[in-house]
Amino acid sequence: MKRIVVVGGGHAAAQFCASMIESKEDIQLLLVSDEAHLPYQRPPLSKTYLKDDAPEAALLRAASYYADHNVAVRLGGKVADIDRASQTIGLEGGERIPYDVLVLATGTRARTLPLFEGGHANVFTLRTLDDAARLRERLQSAQNLLVVGGGFIGLEIAATSAQLGKSVTLLEAAPRLLGRSSSPEVSAYLLEKHRAAGVDIRVQTAIDRVDVQGEAVKGVWVGNEYLPVDVIVVGIGAVPNDDLARQAGLACDNGVVVDAHMRTSDPAILAIGDCTAFPSAALGRRIRLESVQNANDQARCAALTVTGKPAPYTALPWFWSDQGAVRIQIAGVPEQDHVRVVRGDPSQGKFSVLYFEGDVLTSVESINAAADHIAARKLITARTPIPMERAADPAIPLKDVAASTAA
Repeated sequence: MKRIVVVGGGHAAAQFCASMIESKEDIQLLLVSDEAHLPYQRPPLSKTYLKDDAPEAALLRAASYYADHNVAVRLGGKVADIDRASQTIGLEGGERIPYDVLVLATGTRARTLPLFEGGHANVFTLRTLDDAARLRERLQSAQNLLVVGGGFIGLEIAATSAQLGKSVTLLEAAPRLLGRSSSPEVSAYLLEKHRAAGVDIRVQTAIDRVDVQGEAVKGVWVGNEYLPVDVIVVGIGAVPNDDLARQAGLACDNGVVVDAHMRTSDPAILAIGDCTAFPSAALGRRIRLESVQNANDQARCAALTVTGKPAPYTALPWFWSDQGAVRIQIAGVPEQDHVRVVRGDPSQGKFSVLYFEGDVLTSVESINAAADHIAARKLITARTPIPMERAADPAIPLKDVAASTAA
């Protein structure tokens, strides 16, 4: 009987277990997570979990699911090392666990700022349920919130906190919001919407000094301006948790390097989800993505590999973010050197930005335009040449552009 050990407690780990259960293979399955909670939904942590009166973790699957399917679960078990020669993992405390197949679903950790090193009581990052619980408790009595970083997490927390009536300032060092992951059109729209909602957003702005009193940061200086703070959230991106893989001698490059079947440089070890650097067939290069879709689809791909039915990972990336009343949906991976056209009118609060390489649609960012997003996913996957002008015409539904093109 094949013994499979999964290290991690996020979406990828949970989906891999589910996919292996669905395969009906004769296996022993062990899930080891350093968190104290069963795998749960992570997107709500920066939104509803912070503002609901009595939030609860939204478990991906109940404890009974794992028990009913004979999946052993070890919570609070931190893996200290991988011994590839003996095919075992070592837990902190000394216990060694053997594996026939090891699946790394270790995710990411928040990038930190040297300015806030030292463990200040009111400085937070947000990656886990415990992070969200601590931040939520501190927000109850806070009034002045400082968000450092204008990425998706920072913007979601800023929007949620503004809805709670907090005074929110957001500092972004780059010239625009979401500078590495979205178009200038979407960046400009979000800047306007967040400012209209009361968030004081300052781009090309960084903290110069911090005012630490006791265990907390009481304020920061931006140039000569002093900003008093009750809570600081640092949202400047994430780094892959590939330390175990590196220590074990696996190939790593901004994540655990895998092939199209989620295999690492060791054939007995696979890696899935946010921690992986994988080959993108669409882009023709290796990338790393942080999204629920990517985690789930890579988990399914890895399960096929383990069951001897390997199929290359070709899933189209897609992603969403809710920021107050604004929903951003992205299909594909936006490439800044592709031709962009705007479909719709941003001033009306509903539009899409279409990316083209020649006459092929490669990516679409949709603002409050779910129909565009759904149609775009089909168009991008098909890679059928389409007329750019017709696709950009908001009077023609994108789904009809696809139909007319196919005809």
